Amino acid sequence: MTPNEPDDPAARDLGSHDHGAYDAVVLAGGGARRLGGADKPGLRVGGRALLDRVLAACADARTTVVVADPRPTVRPVTWAREDPPGAGPVAALDAGLRRTGADRVVVLSADLPFLGPGTVRRLLSALRSGGADGALLTDADGREQPLVAAYSTAALRRELASLGGAHGGLTGLPLRRLTAALDLTRVPDPVASFDCDTWDDLAAARARIREHGHVLDEWISAVKDELGLDLDVDTGVLLDLARDAAHGVARPAAPLTTFLVGYAAGRAGDDPEAVAHAARKAAALAQRWAAEDSAGQPDVAPDATPDTRPDAG
Repeated sequence: MTPNEPDDPAARDLGSHDHGAYDAVVLAGGGARRLGGADKPGLRVGGRALLDRVLAACADARTTVVVADPRPTVRPVTWAREDPPGAGPVAALDAGLRRTGADRVVVLSADLPFLGPGTVRRLLSALRSGGADGALLTDADGREQPLVAAYSTAALRRELASLGGAHGGLTGLPLRRLTAALDLTRVPDPVASFDCDTWDDLAAARARIREHGHVLDEWISAVKDELGLDLDVDTGVLLDLARDAAHGVARPAAPLTTFLVGYAAGRAGDDPEAVAHAARKAAALAQRWAAEDSAGQPDVAPDATPDTRPDAG
Protein backbone atom coordinates (compact mmCIF):
# COMPACT_ATOMS: atom_id res chain seq x y z
CA MET A 1 0.00 0.00 0.00
CA THR A 2 1.43 3.39 -0.98
CA PRO A 3 0.86 6.55 1.10
CA ASN A 4 -1.70 7.79 -1.42
CA GLU A 5 -3.73 4.61 -1.87
CA PRO A 6 -6.52 3.19 0.28
CA ASP A 7 -6.13 -0.23 1.77
CA ASP A 8 -8.28 -3.19 0.79
CA PRO A 9 -11.81 -2.83 2.24
CA ALA A 10 -12.12 -6.61 2.41
CA ALA A 11 -9.00 -6.77 4.56
CA ARG A 12 -10.44 -4.16 6.90
CA ASP A 13 -13.36 -6.44 7.67
CA LEU A 14 -11.09 -9.22 8.90
CA GLY A 15 -10.84 -9.13 12.66
CA SER A 16 -13.15 -6.12 13.01
CA HIS A 17 -14.55 -7.71 16.15
CA ASP A 18 -11.16 -8.44 17.74
CA HIS A 19 -11.12 -7.23 21.32
CA GLY A 20 -8.21 -4.84 20.81
CA ALA A 21 -8.80 -3.86 17.18
CA TYR A 22 -9.42 -0.24 16.37
CA ASP A 23 -9.15 2.17 13.47
CA ALA A 24 -7.97 5.76 13.58
CA VAL A 25 -9.25 8.88 11.84
CA VAL A 26 -6.96 11.91 11.85
CA LEU A 27 -8.40 15.26 10.81
CA ALA A 28 -5.65 17.24 9.10
CA GLY A 29 -7.42 19.49 6.60
CA GLY A 30 -8.34 22.57 8.63
CA GLY A 31 -7.58 26.12 7.58
CA ALA A 32 -5.25 27.00 10.54
CA ARG A 33 -6.59 30.54 10.63
CA ARG A 34 -4.87 31.36 13.94
CA LEU A 35 -1.58 30.38 12.30
CA GLY A 36 -2.18 32.63 9.32
CA GLY A 37 -3.12 29.72 7.07
CA ALA A 38 0.17 27.89 7.63
CA ASP A 39 0.44 24.19 6.84
CA LYS A 40 -0.16 23.15 10.46
CA PRO A 41 0.16 19.36 10.04
CA GLY A 42 3.55 19.92 8.42
CA LEU A 43 4.95 22.17 11.15
CA ARG A 44 7.77 20.47 13.00
CA VAL A 45 8.26 19.87 16.70
CA GLY A 46 11.43 18.03 17.64
CA GLY A 47 12.32 17.59 13.99
CA ARG A 48 9.09 15.72 13.19
CA ALA A 49 5.97 17.00 11.47
CA LEU A 50 2.99 17.29 13.81
CA LEU A 51 1.03 14.88 11.63
CA ASP A 52 3.78 12.26 11.81
CA ARG A 53 3.89 12.59 15.59
CA VAL A 54 0.15 11.89 15.78
CA LEU A 55 0.45 8.97 13.37
CA ALA A 56 3.12 7.45 15.60
CA ALA A 57 0.72 7.55 18.56
CA CYS A 58 -1.82 5.37 16.73
CA ALA A 59 0.67 3.18 14.90
CA ASP A 60 -1.08 -0.03 15.98
CA ALA A 61 -4.41 1.01 14.46
CA ARG A 62 -5.51 -1.54 11.88
CA THR A 63 -6.49 1.22 9.45
CA THR A 64 -5.48 4.86 9.75
CA VAL A 65 -7.43 7.37 7.67
CA VAL A 66 -6.13 10.92 7.30
CA VAL A 67 -8.75 13.40 6.12
CA ALA A 68 -6.76 15.91 4.09
CA ASP A 69 -5.09 16.29 0.74
CA PRO A 70 -2.40 13.58 0.38
CA ARG A 71 1.15 14.40 1.45
CA PRO A 72 4.28 12.40 2.30
CA THR A 73 4.03 10.70 5.70
CA VAL A 74 6.32 8.42 7.66
CA ARG A 75 3.58 5.78 7.91
CA PRO A 76 1.40 4.54 5.05
CA VAL A 77 -2.17 5.76 5.54
CA THR A 78 -5.50 5.85 3.75
CA TRP A 79 -6.51 9.30 2.47
CA ALA A 80 -10.01 10.75 2.45
CA ARG A 81 -11.53 14.20 1.88
CA GLU A 82 -14.81 15.75 2.92
CA ASP A 83 -17.05 17.01 0.14
CA PRO A 84 -16.73 19.87 -0.40
CA PRO A 85 -13.22 20.38 1.03
CA GLY A 86 -13.35 22.74 3.98
CA ALA A 87 -16.87 21.68 4.98
CA GLY A 88 -15.83 21.46 8.62
CA PRO A 89 -14.84 18.84 11.20
CA VAL A 90 -18.15 16.95 11.31
CA ALA A 91 -18.15 16.46 7.54
CA ALA A 92 -14.46 15.51 7.69
CA LEU A 93 -15.09 12.97 10.41
CA ASP A 94 -17.91 11.44 8.37
CA ALA A 95 -15.63 11.17 5.34
CA GLY A 96 -12.93 9.44 7.37
CA LEU A 97 -15.33 7.13 9.15
CA ARG A 98 -16.57 5.80 5.81
CA ARG A 99 -13.13 4.25 5.24
CA THR A 100 -13.06 2.35 8.55
CA GLY A 101 -14.36 -1.05 9.58
CA ALA A 102 -13.50 -1.64 13.25
CA ASP A 103 -16.02 -1.41 16.07
CA ARG A 104 -13.96 1.29 17.76
CA VAL A 105 -12.30 4.33 16.25
CA VAL A 106 -9.79 6.79 17.67
CA VAL A 107 -10.43 10.32 16.38
CA LEU A 108 -7.50 12.73 16.51
CA SER A 109 -6.54 16.17 15.30
CA ALA A 110 -3.20 16.52 13.55
CA ASP A 111 -1.69 19.08 15.95
CA LEU A 112 -1.01 17.09 19.14
CA PRO A 113 2.75 17.18 19.81
CA PHE A 114 2.63 15.23 23.08
CA LEU A 115 0.16 12.51 22.22
CA GLY A 116 1.63 9.04 22.68
CA PRO A 117 0.55 5.42 22.33
CA GLY A 118 -0.07 5.21 26.06
CA THR A 119 -2.78 7.86 25.90
CA VAL A 120 -4.45 6.14 22.96
CA ARG A 121 -4.50 2.90 24.96
CA ARG A 122 -6.00 4.70 27.97
CA LEU A 123 -8.81 6.11 25.83
CA LEU A 124 -9.58 2.72 24.31
CA SER A 125 -9.53 1.08 27.74
CA ALA A 126 -11.91 3.71 29.13
CA LEU A 127 -14.24 3.15 26.18
CA ARG A 128 -14.24 -0.62 26.57
CA SER A 129 -14.71 -0.64 30.34
CA GLY A 130 -17.18 2.22 30.73
CA GLY A 131 -19.96 1.18 28.37
CA ALA A 132 -20.25 4.75 27.05
CA ASP A 133 -20.37 5.93 23.43
CA GLY A 134 -16.92 7.44 23.71
CA ALA A 135 -14.01 8.50 25.92
CA LEU A 136 -12.32 11.86 25.38
CA LEU A 137 -9.51 13.82 26.98
CA THR A 138 -10.00 16.98 28.99
CA ASP A 139 -7.31 19.65 29.14
CA ALA A 140 -5.78 21.51 32.09
CA ASP A 141 -8.88 23.72 32.38
CA GLY A 142 -11.31 20.80 32.18
CA ARG A 143 -12.35 21.56 28.59
CA GLU A 144 -13.39 18.58 26.53
CA GLN A 145 -11.25 17.61 23.55
CA PRO A 146 -13.48 15.66 21.12
CA LEU A 147 -10.59 15.32 18.68
CA VAL A 148 -8.51 13.36 21.19
CA ALA A 149 -10.97 10.58 21.79
CA ALA A 150 -12.02 6.98 21.24
CA TYR A 151 -15.58 6.28 20.10
CA SER A 152 -17.93 3.47 19.34
CA THR A 153 -18.05 3.47 15.55
CA ALA A 154 -21.73 2.53 15.57
CA ALA A 155 -22.59 5.44 17.88
CA LEU A 156 -20.76 7.92 15.65
CA ARG A 157 -22.43 6.64 12.52
CA ARG A 158 -25.84 6.76 14.18
CA GLU A 159 -25.47 10.40 15.25
CA LEU A 160 -23.87 11.50 12.00
CA ALA A 161 -26.82 10.07 10.09
CA SER A 162 -29.22 11.79 12.47
CA LEU A 163 -27.48 15.15 12.10
CA GLY A 164 -27.30 14.85 8.33
CA GLY A 165 -30.98 14.12 8.14
CA ALA A 166 -31.96 16.96 10.46
CA HIS A 167 -29.80 19.60 8.74
CA GLY A 168 -29.81 18.43 5.15
CA GLY A 169 -26.12 17.59 5.34
CA LEU A 170 -23.11 17.98 7.63
CA THR A 171 -21.39 21.02 6.08
CA GLY A 172 -20.49 23.67 8.61
CA LEU A 173 -21.81 21.85 11.67
CA PRO A 174 -19.70 22.23 14.85
CA LEU A 175 -18.43 19.15 16.64
CA ARG A 176 -20.44 19.98 19.76
CA ARG A 177 -23.61 19.19 17.81
CA LEU A 178 -22.28 15.67 17.42
CA THR A 179 -20.79 15.11 20.88
CA ALA A 180 -23.82 16.58 22.70
CA ALA A 181 -25.85 13.55 21.64
CA LEU A 182 -23.26 11.02 22.87
CA ASP A 183 -22.69 9.47 26.29
CA LEU A 184 -19.04 10.30 26.93
CA THR A 185 -16.42 9.39 29.55
CA ARG A 186 -13.89 12.11 30.44
CA VAL A 187 -10.19 11.29 30.84
CA PRO A 188 -8.09 14.17 32.25
CA ASP A 189 -4.69 14.66 30.59
CA PRO A 190 -3.37 18.23 30.36
CA VAL A 191 -0.21 17.21 28.48
CA ALA A 192 -1.51 14.87 25.77
CA SER A 193 -4.46 17.20 25.10
CA PHE A 194 -2.15 20.16 24.37
CA ASP A 195 -2.61 21.27 20.76
CA CYS A 196 -0.81 23.81 18.60
CA ASP A 197 -3.37 26.42 17.57
CA THR A 198 -1.02 29.44 17.65
CA TRP A 199 2.62 30.24 17.08
CA ASP A 200 3.01 30.63 20.86
CA ASP A 201 1.68 27.09 21.31
CA LEU A 202 4.21 25.83 18.77
CA ALA A 203 7.06 27.64 20.54
CA ALA A 204 5.98 26.19 23.89
CA ALA A 205 5.90 22.68 22.46
CA ARG A 206 9.35 23.04 20.93
CA ALA A 207 10.73 24.33 24.23
CA ARG A 208 9.18 21.54 26.30
CA ILE A 209 10.70 18.67 24.37
CA ARG A 210 14.17 20.18 24.86
CA GLU A 211 13.84 20.11 28.62
CA HIS A 212 16.19 17.72 30.36
CA GLY A 213 13.48 15.24 31.32
CA HIS A 214 12.12 14.91 27.78
CA VAL A 215 14.87 15.49 25.26
CA LEU A 216 16.39 11.99 25.17
CA ASP A 217 13.10 10.15 24.67
CA GLU A 218 12.08 12.72 22.05
CA TRP A 219 15.37 12.30 20.20
CA ILE A 220 15.17 8.51 20.19
CA SER A 221 11.58 8.64 18.90
CA ALA A 222 12.60 11.08 16.16
CA VAL A 223 15.51 8.89 15.06
CA LYS A 224 13.32 5.77 14.94
CA ASP A 225 10.76 7.62 12.83
CA GLU A 226 13.43 8.95 10.49
CA LEU A 227 14.97 5.50 10.01
CA GLY A 228 11.65 3.68 9.77
CA LEU A 229 12.29 1.60 12.90
CA ASP A 230 9.38 0.12 14.82
CA LEU A 231 11.31 -1.15 17.80
CA ASP A 232 11.07 -0.50 21.54
CA VAL A 233 14.46 -0.56 23.20
CA ASP A 234 15.56 -0.03 26.78
CA THR A 235 17.52 3.20 26.42
CA GLY A 236 18.81 2.79 29.99
CA VAL A 237 20.59 -0.42 28.98
CA LEU A 238 22.22 1.29 26.01
CA LEU A 239 23.25 4.32 28.08
CA ASP A 240 24.81 2.07 30.70
CA LEU A 241 26.66 0.24 27.95
CA ALA A 242 27.90 3.50 26.44
CA ARG A 243 29.12 4.67 29.85
CA ASP A 244 30.96 1.39 30.51
CA ALA A 245 32.60 1.45 27.08
CA ALA A 246 33.63 5.11 27.44
CA HIS A 247 35.07 4.70 30.93
CA GLY A 248 36.53 1.24 30.60
CA VAL A 249 37.97 1.42 27.09
CA ALA A 250 38.03 4.89 25.49
CA ARG A 251 35.49 7.64 24.88
CA PRO A 252 35.07 6.91 21.13
CA ALA A 253 34.22 3.31 22.08
CA ALA A 254 30.78 4.40 23.32
CA PRO A 255 29.11 5.28 19.98
CA LEU A 256 30.96 2.56 18.10
CA THR A 257 29.92 -0.09 20.62
CA THR A 258 26.26 0.90 20.63
CA PHE A 259 26.30 0.87 16.82
CA LEU A 260 27.71 -2.65 16.80
CA VAL A 261 25.11 -3.79 19.35
CA GLY A 262 22.36 -2.46 17.11
CA TYR A 263 23.85 -4.18 14.09
CA ALA A 264 24.17 -7.48 15.96
CA ALA A 265 20.60 -7.21 17.24
CA GLY A 266 19.33 -6.60 13.72
CA ARG A 267 21.06 -9.74 12.46
CA ALA A 268 19.66 -11.72 15.39
CA GLY A 269 16.03 -10.83 14.78
CA ASP A 270 15.55 -7.11 15.39
CA ASP A 271 13.50 -7.31 18.58
CA PRO A 272 13.92 -5.67 22.02
CA GLU A 273 15.29 -8.84 23.65
CA ALA A 274 17.93 -9.14 20.92
CA VAL A 275 19.08 -5.60 21.73
CA ALA A 276 19.15 -6.32 25.45
CA HIS A 277 21.07 -9.58 24.95
CA ALA A 278 23.69 -7.96 22.73
CA ALA A 279 24.00 -5.02 25.13
CA ARG A 280 24.56 -7.32 28.12
CA LYS A 281 27.31 -9.21 26.30
CA ALA A 282 29.05 -6.00 25.23
CA ALA A 283 28.73 -4.49 28.72
CA ALA A 284 30.28 -7.59 30.29
CA LEU A 285 33.16 -7.34 27.82
CA ALA A 286 33.68 -3.65 28.67
CA GLN A 287 33.74 -4.49 32.38
CA ARG A 288 36.28 -7.27 31.84
CA TRP A 289 38.38 -4.87 29.79
CA ALA A 290 38.25 -2.25 32.55
CA ALA A 291 39.06 -4.81 35.24
CA GLU A 292 42.25 -5.84 33.45
CA ASP A 293 43.38 -2.25 33.21
CA SER A 294 42.68 -1.45 36.86
CA ALA A 295 44.45 -4.61 38.05
CA GLY A 296 47.68 -3.70 36.27
CA GLN A 297 49.99 -6.11 34.49
CA PRO A 298 51.74 -8.60 36.81
CA ASP A 299 55.15 -9.94 35.91
CA VAL A 300 53.77 -13.49 35.83
CA ALA A 301 50.30 -14.57 34.82
CA PRO A 302 48.22 -15.51 37.92
CA ASP A 303 47.81 -19.10 36.77
CA ALA A 304 51.39 -19.61 35.57
CA THR A 305 53.37 -22.57 36.96
CA PRO A 306 56.49 -21.43 38.90
CA ASP A 307 59.80 -22.30 37.28
CA THR A 308 61.64 -24.57 39.76
CA ARG A 309 64.74 -25.25 37.71
CA PRO A 310 68.02 -24.78 39.70
CA ASP A 311 69.19 -22.00 37.42
CA ALA A 312 65.85 -20.25 37.24
CA GLY A 313 65.86 -16.55 38.08
